[in-house]
Amino acid sequence: MDALPNRRAPIARGVLFVHSSPRAVCAHVEWSAGRALGEAVNFDWSEQPALPGSHRAEYYWEGSPGTGAALASALRGWEQLRFEVTQDAGPGSDGGRWLHTPELGIFYAQTDSVGNVVVPEDRIRSAMEGAGANAIELHRQLRLALGQSWDDELEPFRQASDLNAVVWLHQVG
Repeated sequence: MDALPNRRAPIARGVLFVHSSPRAVCAHVEWSAGRALGEAVNFDWSEQPALPGSHRAEYYWEGSPGTGAALASALRGWEQLRFEVTQDAGPGSDGGRWLHTPELGIFYAQTDSVGNVVVPEDRIRSAMEGAGANAIELHRQLRLALGQSWDDELEPFRQASDLNAVVWLHQVG
């Protein structure tokens, strides 16, 4: 009898960006993320210049599909955090992006293989129906579907440090 081929469980990958955390909460954030990942984690914290007294960190993670959602769920209880979780699309699984700010709460969007936000057809149809012929209202609805308010609020925290390892490109073209 032939042996069955070695089938590995699908791996999901992504990044957790903690844009701002009070110093007193940093260890709790690591503990919460570690529980979601199923292993202890240690972040390389640095000061967040956009909000004196707060800290920032980036953590590249691997896990099973759905780990991005588990990370976002574990961290959303810490109301004072600003964070993003990304999960890359993989074979048989969509990508995702979770954004959280104290003022707006959490936002989720599906992403494609290169990280673009995917707005489902029913959401676009709902925006069109709700806006009718009002182009300004349609614009507002589409910005909401894309999570623009979360991006606007997080942008100063993304760019606040020259030491930031991530380069964000905007208004290209």
